[in-house]
Amino acid sequence: MDFPLVCVLSILCVTVLTPSAAAFAEADTDEEVTKLLRQSTLAAQSGDIETAITLASDAITRSPKSTDAYDLRAQLHAAKEEYRKSISDFSQVIQLNPKSPDAYDRRGDQYFKMGKFKEAIADYDRFLAFRPTFEPRHWRRGIAYYYAAEYVKGQKQFEGYQTFDSNDVENAVWRYLCMARHSDVKKARSTILKIGDDRRVPMRQVYELFAGNLKPDDVLNAAKAGDPPPDALNRRLFYAHLYLGLFYEVEKNVDLADKHIGLAAKEHRIGHFMWDVARVHAEVLRTTTRDLKKSDR
Repeated sequence: MDFPLVCVLSILCVTVLTPSAAAFAEADTDEEVTKLLRQSTLAAQSGDIETAITLASDAITRSPKSTDAYDLRAQLHAAKEEYRKSISDFSQVIQLNPKSPDAYDRRGDQYFKMGKFKEAIADYDRFLAFRPTFEPRHWRRGIAYYYAAEYVKGQKQFEGYQTFDSNDVENAVWRYLCMARHSDVKKARSTILKIGDDRRVPMRQVYELFAGNLKPDDVLNAAKAGDPPPDALNRRLFYAHLYLGLFYEVEKNVDLADKHIGLAAKEHRIGHFMWDVARVHAEVLRTTTRDLKKSDR
């Protein structure tokens, strides 16, 4: 699960710098639209997202039926964490071409990041209807199942992922979390998936924590060991705190769950979908705590 989702800029290079024949047809072979999309991509690559959005919008004005232009702008809005705008543009791509599997998948990610888990699952399902061979490895749908309280489906999703990659500690942990919710911690621990050689630090310690063989401090100590450079240490601590938070939550220690999830989301940001999981989870915890306080009044 730790393989990074393709970054926005990399996707843009493929999507825009090698436009499809359909895009040329929609633009009526207008070279200016192609030029605008290239300029937008280059601006994004240089870090100027605002200019990139302006250029993509100019391309849409010139060619209102260009799916490439809407797709580009949707990804640019996603890069700015403007989830509603991104969803709107991906929806336009789908309206113009309902057979756009990647648009469903990417829109599903934006729904997830907004905490709209059922909508995310629906879009992931649409994507998988086009790409059924991808189903066993769609771990993001598994995580969405977890937050939508569809724990049995989540468990099955992660069991399917095991057939794709049996060396991923995170997959075993998320299956554990789903089982702990719909069954109990004891059963989840006794049937935890067997994982091979996951060399990421501190994933082996995370696995042994959930298996009942280590303590939380062992995870943090492993993350800090060896004097890693700042970027590596930040990444290690992100995963350590994320999974400590999830561990404490199923152990019903809400205070420590909130502490560690908060540290992962606020202090150790990484460029990966899993950071959004931490951020969304922190918001779920805040909402739950707020609702509990209201009910106590």
